[in-house]
Amino acid sequence: MEIVKNQEFGGERPLYAKKNGLKMDGVTIHPGESSVKEGCDIEADNCVFEGKYALWCGDNILVKNSLFKETARSSVWHSSNLKYENVRVEAPKMFRECDGVVLRKVDMPLAQETFWSCRDIDAEDITADNADYIFEWCQNVRIRNFRLNGNYSFQHAKNVEIWDSDLQTKDSFWEAENVTVYNSFINGEYLAWHSKNVRLVNCRIGGTQPLCYAEGLVLENCTFEPDADLAFEYSDVRATVNGHIISVKNPRTGYIRANSIGEIIIDDNIKEPGDCIITTL
Repeated sequence: MEIVKNQEFGGERPLYAKKNGLKMDGVTIHPGESSVKEGCDIEADNCVFEGKYALWCGDNILVKNSLFKETARSSVWHSSNLKYENVRVEAPKMFRECDGVVLRKVDMPLAQETFWSCRDIDAEDITADNADYIFEWCQNVRIRNFRLNGNYSFQHAKNVEIWDSDLQTKDSFWEAENVTVYNSFINGEYLAWHSKNVRLVNCRIGGTQPLCYAEGLVLENCTFEPDADLAFEYSDVRATVNGHIISVKNPRTGYIRANSIGEIIIDDNIKEPGDCIITTL
């Protein structure tokens, strides 16, 4: 394995195609393109990345205690077997078309359009701000302790499991499939429209018109915020809600059980079979 310590590089491909391994310690990658592209068995510790496309098309990459500056946008695409520990990612459009991504203590303050079409993600203790369209088209995602601020998250995602998180995000989980969220706050209008097999357990739900046009929707021991009105329109739902729901509109089938419901709207626009059983406890 080649070892590079306390050096600075810039320009085009300074450490390109290191197929026999590369250990970078205290290295700075200045602006340029494709600095460590096409590498295998790469380890970066205490490094700073400023250039674009730094770690494209690589395999078996470990990054620790490092910084990706905003100019390092689109630094990690088409790579596999990645692990990031204690890393700050200020660059947008990170992690696309990647397989096998592990994140631990990663902060992403400019995370828009990050994690597109990635597979097999295991993340814990992460934050993402300015994170519109994060986790688009991803599959096999497991996240614990996620703090998200950004809209249109997890759209078209499949096989997602989220624990103990705070998701401030509108239009999230649209057309998503096989999603389970535990012990979390999901706050944002139009939650999980046109989704399939979404299950929310011990969750708080905020934002207008949540959980509409859903198939196989399950809520267990959830609560609704005062602004979460007009819920469940045209959904196939099995829901047990603690506390009050301000309003429910035209659920298609299944059941809804809550302590109280302010308004139940069933009108001529309800869709077949139109047999949802709504009860207050």
